Amino acid sequence: MNIVTALLKTSIGKKVIMALTGVVLVGFIFGHLVGNLQIFSDPEKINAYAHFLQSLGPALWAIRLFLLVCVGLHIWMAILLWYENKKARPRDYAANHTIQASYASRTMKYSGLIVLAFLLYHIAHFTVKSTNPEFHEMTWTLADGTVVLDVHLMMVVGFSSLPVSLFYILSVGLLSLHLSHGFQSMFQSIGLRTETWGRGLKVVAIVLSLAYFAGNAAIPLSVLTGKVCRPASVEAAAESVSTSLNTHSE
Repeated sequence: MNIVTALLKTSIGKKVIMALTGVVLVGFIFGHLVGNLQIFSDPEKINAYAHFLQSLGPALWAIRLFLLVCVGLHIWMAILLWYENKKARPRDYAANHTIQASYASRTMKYSGLIVLAFLLYHIAHFTVKSTNPEFHEMTWTLADGTVVLDVHLMMVVGFSSLPVSLFYILSVGLLSLHLSHGFQSMFQSIGLRTETWGRGLKVVAIVLSLAYFAGNAAIPLSVLTGKVCRPASVEAAAESVSTSLNTHSE
């Protein structure tokens, strides 16, 4: 019997799997944020960074597959634990217990579903580019002469849409709320949270979640307010894409 099967047989095991996958996902979202914040620098920087990731080839897909497995396990464990709790306690908590529970913990399942929808849209938007096929036409020439996708321009164009930016801000807000509770739960699940430093852990979780939200929200807000923009490039790219599409249609 492998270790995963053994862990699945107990609630504690499920919580451990959820905690471990949570650690991986927390590391990923902060690493992803650091990469995206390069949009505030010269376009060369984020475009070179994106090209480096793409140049990993099969390794990048292996990383993506590993992350998807972690997401799947995290969601699966959350559903199993929710179902077990519901079976063990068919009636809702008494009013005083509900009041004592944090808002983040009481809305985990709802915020989790919206975050999942955000993840799927984010992949379709910037990774697969199915929502914006014109992104495939946006290119940038690096200092060494290599022609790569213009990720900087893609982000400027993508976040120039108010509905898209508002959806991103709402989603990262809910993800931050999810993070504030999940970060504390990770330590509790693996037995590292104690009463002595539990309050300090809560403060750290709140600070991390606020920092994550602020960093992510700053990107679409900066594009919408014109702090990050390349109007000439956007216009040129739009004209190039339009010409290309017209040529293909003829």
